[in-house]
Amino acid sequence: MEALHLLENSPLFFGIAAGALGLVVGSFLNVVIHRLPTMLDNTWSRECREHLGDSPAELPVQKPFNLLTPASRCPQCGHRITALENIPVISYLLLRGRCSGCGTGIPLRYPAVEIITAILSVITALYFGYSVQTLAALAFTWALIPLFLIDFDIQILPDTITLPLLWGGLLLSLFNVFVDSQTSIIGAAVGYLSLWSIYHLFKLATGKEGMGFGDFKLLGAIGAWTGWQALPVVILFSSVVGAAIGMLLILFKGRDHSQPMPFGPFLAAAGWMTLLWGTDIINLYLH
Repeated sequence: MEALHLLENSPLFFGIAAGALGLVVGSFLNVVIHRLPTMLDNTWSRECREHLGDSPAELPVQKPFNLLTPASRCPQCGHRITALENIPVISYLLLRGRCSGCGTGIPLRYPAVEIITAILSVITALYFGYSVQTLAALAFTWALIPLFLIDFDIQILPDTITLPLLWGGLLLSLFNVFVDSQTSIIGAAVGYLSLWSIYHLFKLATGKEGMGFGDFKLLGAIGAWTGWQALPVVILFSSVVGAAIGMLLILFKGRDHSQPMPFGPFLAAAGWMTLLWGTDIINLYLH
């Protein structure tokens, strides 16, 4: 009870708790980002084989591979990661960024994801305070992080994350957590259909696909959380940031302008900013 009292009345304690929780969740999100694409590939391969007429007996036997199994190991030497080696950030520092088995460098992305998740969790918690909104907004934040990085890596926005995010936003609207049901439903529909329309118009005009279907679902999910009124802010944020980063990559990295760039990361970042500050921005513009 005393801990709950501190959480409710001490912003410092509340922020520290959110940051610590964010570190733990960030460690798990690293697993999601690393394993989910492989899990999807395995599922699609098996479904394709079944569709082509292979009998179950002809399908290769696959070892269990999910978010829990097998245990994490060094890809270089196979050393099993122990619990003490899996403490967010601290283990990375103690190991000096190297595998204890073979000395191979551990990618900096792992502690970076943990730290970023912690920082975003603190910002979210302090913005909404001790409330149901904080719990919901943290879930929203933690869903967007793997979407951001998976789409950045392989240009896929997994339905296993985007669809629960969509339904979660709609269910929360029944209790007016962020917006009411009417605003949420219209937001989901307008979010999806707006990019769906742009996709088909662009394809009709150029014969090319300008974006993926995952982008439609993600904007629909964001619309379910933020409401239809905030969608212009999401589109504005994502377009400006996307254009700026694209220009920087072309100018300084020599990126081919014809090379496709995922739009999902920019939608995810814009959606998070809009959930927190979208209402303030809209009110500032209107007044």
